[in-house]
Amino acid sequence: MCIGNETLSSTFLCCNIHALTEEIRSAYDVSASTPSLDRYIRWNNNNHHCTILNVDGSCNGAPIQTGFGGTLRTHAGRFISGFSGRIHHSKDILFAELTALYQGLLLATNLNYNELACYSDSMLTVNLINDELNPYHVYAVLIQNIKDLISARNFSLHHSLREGNQCADFMAKIGASNDVDLLIHSHPPDGLYPLLQSDELGTLFLRC
Repeated sequence: MCIGNETLSSTFLCCNIHALTEEIRSAYDVSASTPSLDRYIRWNNNNHHCTILNVDGSCNGAPIQTGFGGTLRTHAGRFISGFSGRIHHSKDILFAELTALYQGLLLATNLNYNELACYSDSMLTVNLINDELNPYHVYAVLIQNIKDLISARNFSLHHSLREGNQCADFMAKIGASNDVDLLIHSHPPDGLYPLLQSDELGTLFLRC
């Protein structure tokens, strides 16, 4: 706030504080006595056999650049479409995550897909959409728009760990590094092919 000379409302601050406390509580929910086990993650780890949407938001750099992006693929990993975009008026990662989800669902709807499994690596985003709407949330309108898109068709939303969401992360960083509000990619951009291939092959990544 000091660096950007920003003024935030008390409602916005309270929502962010509440969201952060929930994330901290979730992070420490597992008993300390539970033994640590190696965990391997892959793309589409729930084995959905429909079209797969991966979305992500990004806030990086100095000054901070905010973007969003995602990929739409077959359940076998074949690239269908992708999207990326820059957010100029916000440096909030939650807004970026929600925008990525909204734009991805809108893309799938415009392409007339009736069944879709969507993955986001933001647990907060997934919980906000899957739980009952808080009408006082700072992003209540956007959250409701997302809920409407999901309920209108056979769409579902799931949490993915970062290791299974690398292509969406790549697209979000592209969005943050450009000045285009929204760009639809009919072909994978340079640098995405190796990540797509790893996902298609079912490569397992060790969860750090």
